This record gives sequence, C-alpha cells and structure tokens, in this order.
Amino acid sequence: MSNSQINASSNLANPAPLGLLGFGMTTILLNFHNAGFMPLTSVIISMGIFYGGIAQVIAGILEFKKGNSFGQTAFISYGFFWISLIGILWLPKAGFEATTAPALALYLLLWGIFTFGMFIAALTHNFITKFIFGSLTILFVLLALGNYTANTMLLHIAGYEGIICGLSAVYSALGQLINESFARKVIPL
Repeated sequence: MSNSQINASSNLANPAPLGLLGFGMTTILLNFHNAGFMPLTSVIISMGIFYGGIAQVIAGILEFKKGNSFGQTAFISYGFFWISLIGILWLPKAGFEATTAPALALYLLLWGIFTFGMFIAALTHNFITKFIFGSLTILFVLLALGNYTANTMLLHIAGYEGIICGLSAVYSALGQLINESFARKVIPL
C-alpha cells in the first residue's frame, strides 16, 4: 500500500458506529419478539433488511477501505446474517419450502461458532467489544438450543439476553460518536 493510499484511508470517517447501530438496534427489535413482547412484524423485517443488513454491509466495506479486517469481517458477515435471516423467514411466503427447526438450529449454531471465533479475536479489543461478541456467542447458542428443542422459555431467555447484547452495541456506537465529537474520552469503552 502506498503512502497516499494509507493517508487517504486514514481520512475516512469511523464506520463502526454505523455498523454497531445497525446491528444493535436490529438485535434489540428482534429480541423483543424473542422475549415475547411483540410479534414478528414488518418493523423487524424492514430493520433487518435495511439497517441490520444493508447498513452493516456498507460499514464493513468502509472498514475494508480503512484496512480493518476485524471490522470488515464482522459488519459484512452480520449484515448478510440479517439479510439471510429475513430470507429464511419470508421466502416460504413466496412458495419456497419453509425451514425446519433442526435446520434453523444448525444455522444459528454455525453463526454461534463463527461468533465465538470473532470473540477470540475481540480479546485484543476494548471491554465493550469483548462484551458484545461474548454476549452474541451466548445468544446464538441459546437460540440454537431453543429452536432445536422447541423450548419457548429458552427462547424467551435468549430474547432478554439478546436485548442486553443489542444495547451493548448501541452503547459502543454512541460512545464512539460522543468521544469522537468531544475529542476525548467521555464514555468509557
């Protein structure tokens, strides 16, 4: 990479708050459903496609331009997680065969394994990033187990845990924005 490329990429805005807000706010909404507080509505579906999905992919592409492999991998992967999840939920309405509980559990378990790897990589990051990936790993495992066993109580517990995970991502995003705006550490991360 040439010096002009390095300087150009260092002048880019921080895309992490966008990706974290897309992830966090969508995670909160879906887990309000998982916890049993609201039905699965177009609010969650739209948020999953556009903010959880597309906005995170954009943030990941910008992380790539900044040379941040961790951010690129996280945001693009979880952005496409949201888009694929919406596909799983809505493609049966277009005539495709609906997924089975074991298949959905496997899908969620695979995301849990991936997320555990991201958690290991996050151990070199700040506390809140470790918390986000640690709590997300737990969320995927709970959702996989809950779907595999059809245990509604476990899915409700996962919902509460997912709300906490989503809130931690929103906290990190707003903390980064506030700290950057004040050009000093105002919010501990």
